[in-house]
Amino acid sequence: MLIGTITRLQIQRSSLKIQGDSNRYYDPEPITSVPRLDLDPGGVVGIDEDGEHLIDVHHRDHPMSKNRNLNGISIGFLPHYEQMRQRVGSHLLDGLAGENLLIDTSAVFTDGNLPRHLILETADGRRIDLVDVQVAEPCVEFTKFCLHYPPEQKPDRSVTETLDFLRRGMRGYYATYEGAPTRISVGDRLLTG
Repeated sequence: MLIGTITRLQIQRSSLKIQGDSNRYYDPEPITSVPRLDLDPGGVVGIDEDGEHLIDVHHRDHPMSKNRNLNGISIGFLPHYEQMRQRVGSHLLDGLAGENLLIDTSAVFTDGNLPRHLILETADGRRIDLVDVQVAEPCVEFTKFCLHYPPEQKPDRSVTETLDFLRRGMRGYYATYEGAPTRISVGDRLLTG
């Protein structure tokens, strides 16, 4: 069954959580949009317009890898961004949570109800299995960023409530790919497995 279509692909060149003088804060600057992604069991590598390979910080081969053997691929959904903007404001642009695949769909998956097995279907008909799909828990740094909350300030109730709002899939999902290296593009489709 069709879930939706990939509308944006992106990688994180480095961590979005930055260590400041006395605290960590969220900075989306390392997010880079790409027209194609290469998938392999280690994670994703972006392919830019010039054909340059840009390794995602969650790929296990990145020199400063954030890979935890469950977060090699991340997925977000446009309707989730619409709901997040309703709560925190219009500054939260699509893709700022840093997911690799942004899916245009009419469905909302905010009860952790996304199937644990998904399929990417490419324009040429290849079917790519994504397994071990699970909720990507939001971090305090992203939550503060969403709220324009000062990073040096101790979290208050608004941060706690927004963090809870972002849970259960609102922030997005992680998936694993276990097959041979393959490429996906904007316009490819996401299906239930």
